Amino acid sequence: MIRALQPKHVAAVIRYQNDPLKALKTFNQVKTEDGFKHTLETYKCMIEKLGLHGQFEAMEDVLAELRKNVDNKMLEGVYIGIMRDYGRKGKVQEAVNVFERMDFYDCEPSVQSYNAIMNILVEYGYFSQAHKVYMRMKDIGIYPDVYTYTIRMKSFCRTGRPSAALRLLNNMPGQGCEFNAVSYCAVISGFYEENCQIEAYHLFNEMLKQGICPDILTFNKLIHVLCKKGNVQESEKLFSKVMKRGVCPNLFTFNIFMQGLCRKGAIDEAARLLESIVSEGLTPDVISYNTLICGFCKHSKLVEAECCLRKMVNNGVEPNEFTYNTIINGFCKAGMMQNADKILRDAMFKGFIPDEFTYSALINGLCNDGDMSRAMAVFYEAMEKGFKHSIILYNTLVKGLSKQGLVLQALQLMKDMMEHGCSPDIWTYNLVVNGLCKMGCLSDANGILNDAIAKGCILDIFTFNTLIDGYCKQRNLDKAIEILDTMLSHGITPDVITYNTILNGLCKARKLDNVVDTFRAMLEKGCTPNIITYNILIESFCKDRKVSEAMELFEEMKTRGLTPDIVTLCTLTCGLCSNGQLDKAYELFVTLEKEYKFSYSTAIFNIMINAFSEKLNVSMVEKLFHKMGGSDCAPDNYTYRVMIDSYCKTGNIDLAHTFLLEKISKGLVPSFTTCGKVLNCLCVKHRLNEAVDIINLMVQNGIVPEEVNSIFEADKKEVAAPKIVVEYLLKKSHITYYSYELLYDGIREEVWNNNGRSLLPQDPYKQAQVRFWADYVQKQVFEGLFLLMKTEGEAQEKAIEDVKEKLKVLEEQGLKDLLAEGSTFVNGDELGYLDIVMLTVLGMYKVHEEFFGVKIVEEEKIPVVFSWLNRLIEHPLAKEVAPPKEKVLGFLHFIRQKLLPSQAAA
Repeated sequence: MIRALQPKHVAAVIRYQNDPLKALKTFNQVKTEDGFKHTLETYKCMIEKLGLHGQFEAMEDVLAELRKNVDNKMLEGVYIGIMRDYGRKGKVQEAVNVFERMDFYDCEPSVQSYNAIMNILVEYGYFSQAHKVYMRMKDIGIYPDVYTYTIRMKSFCRTGRPSAALRLLNNMPGQGCEFNAVSYCAVISGFYEENCQIEAYHLFNEMLKQGICPDILTFNKLIHVLCKKGNVQESEKLFSKVMKRGVCPNLFTFNIFMQGLCRKGAIDEAARLLESIVSEGLTPDVISYNTLICGFCKHSKLVEAECCLRKMVNNGVEPNEFTYNTIINGFCKAGMMQNADKILRDAMFKGFIPDEFTYSALINGLCNDGDMSRAMAVFYEAMEKGFKHSIILYNTLVKGLSKQGLVLQALQLMKDMMEHGCSPDIWTYNLVVNGLCKMGCLSDANGILNDAIAKGCILDIFTFNTLIDGYCKQRNLDKAIEILDTMLSHGITPDVITYNTILNGLCKARKLDNVVDTFRAMLEKGCTPNIITYNILIESFCKDRKVSEAMELFEEMKTRGLTPDIVTLCTLTCGLCSNGQLDKAYELFVTLEKEYKFSYSTAIFNIMINAFSEKLNVSMVEKLFHKMGGSDCAPDNYTYRVMIDSYCKTGNIDLAHTFLLEKISKGLVPSFTTCGKVLNCLCVKHRLNEAVDIINLMVQNGIVPEEVNSIFEADKKEVAAPKIVVEYLLKKSHITYYSYELLYDGIREEVWNNNGRSLLPQDPYKQAQVRFWADYVQKQVFEGLFLLMKTEGEAQEKAIEDVKEKLKVLEEQGLKDLLAEGSTFVNGDELGYLDIVMLTVLGMYKVHEEFFGVKIVEEEKIPVVFSWLNRLIEHPLAKEVAPPKEKVLGFLHFIRQKLLPSQAAA
């Protein structure tokens, strides 16, 4: 005999069916079974399943059927469940509608129903509405319970009133409600949110003293608040206390701690915590790995993020859309598009389907990389995949085009998106307006703004600030003020950025009266100035030589609680120095260092050093220079120039000479003027050898006129360059005629040429041969290698044979005469001109062979070239300058991708 179908069986089937629509189909089918009738249990299971999966329309249909078949007074639990389902999906109004309909359908709400709707309202920030519901509940005689008070306390804490929440907590026993861990933790969280750490910690200890210990779920909510603020240390302190009372962490606890560590930048510590999860008998889930991967990507540790992904897969945890999108976005932001493509291909092979976020990351990365053709290709691929109405993708491409200065294409894209039924939003307009302003096309930007207004687009402050900034940069301040008026007429209140932009524009235009008026208007409108505002004002007064007024502003700024920054100090110091108040400038310099522990910049030292140098106060110049070294500020080109100038003016040629040599040794390039001053001083003192050495250093470090760089041959450069430099210095009045004569005589006596050996042979015939074969290697052999890079297949094979043939010609017709028997190199035992050229072209031939997978230099066919080339490679100088093999391979791969037609098309 077949047993009748029971409601509990149907409820079990619905509960375990993952697909809500299949569950609904089963639910409807069993109604046709003889003798079967749905009960409250089956209806409740079906409604819960549909609500959980967001199938609200179907859920409402089942609810309507339920009302007809079951006594409505029994349905409060169902209504509470539906409210919570709507709440989870952010559908607050729908949740309120359900609550309001309960009385209509003869289901009187109890305190549980009121708690449910109040909690939803508080969660989504509708605090005043939640308070009205609470007052309504009290008016009809329903007494609050502990959960009501907890929701009220949470509302107070969310609105920044933890002290009010604490008073309510203390009043709970008088209202007949006992404390519990949830209510305590709600208030503790509120204090932590408001950075009242001492009060929060005290309340936590008070809770424990009363014998109330939160369970792990309640505790997790508390530490989530702390870790979200990056305060992991405080979380650990609380955690150690509850662990002593038997509370054991779960996986969610570890995940919260990992999020906190990643938020404060302790990524390595978060990685170690992930390892320790296993030792606690827990298995990391997708959230654990995603947290760490997200942390790695945010801190540009992309190799580690990829390793974490591999480890995740190896440990049997399947990556989700967030995992792949996070890593792809990380590589795209870093400009590593090949790595992003590789991750995407692997992900798609495993079943991942790129979504809107994936395409947006790829388009953004390609745009930042300047590869607009590929960015467009990815965009149109996304369109074909069904993202035709994606405002995010359109905005990403508009942003990329505008950033690359392709504003006309961005405007065309705006038209295309409207044709496809996708209306531009405020971000679209802002991106195009910003692009036009950067190009100086302000009238066009204004036209776009008017178009946006005509189409009913609600403009934001960014739109107006962008236009105001554009007009200020063009010194069209009247138009900037006009835009400000338009902004006010649209009900948008100017912020500090708006006023700072206008103030800066007025300051640059030297309109001090307008600067003061605008600042007063800013204060009258209730806009609080920031440090940038005061820096602009101080600069304006200093430029107008009103330093006392600037100092007054400085004091006003401090009374407002604003901390001066390095810009403030530089501006004031410069103003005081320009006004001749050097002692006051130095006093300010020292005072601010003690008061605010400034990290000084090179710029501030340069201002002070230059001011004292102009007054020929060498002792203060030296004092500041030594203090600069002690402050970890590296002297720059300007510092050395001022120091050298100061010593030249005061006749201390030894220190001037020393500082010039030190400057050059640090890779800083002195000007012709600086070199000329030291040369004049040395020549006056008849220190000719040192003066000629300076000319030598100038040539070696490329401090030469343009015509010297046009001399190709190294030997000619060695001979001609010093003479040309001396003539140039005289022509530009950097040295006196007296210095010129001395220097020219010194050079003519071959002081310069005695410093080293020529790269070319002494014999004129051999010189000509070396130049010919060097030119041959540079043009013929290098051209053949370049051809290898941009060909493939038969064309590449032909190019390889061509290179080999040219090397054979070099061996049989060139080296036969040039490489004497027993000689290591063409120039004897030292590297010469042809040796260096050969090293430049074929010094990395082994890497080329590995890259192309062919032999280029074969010992059997060209033994002389082979042995000569390998001797060159083994030379200490060649080893010193040779780049790493991986770097060369990467470069070859990059160049080949760019040059190959097939790769370029892809």
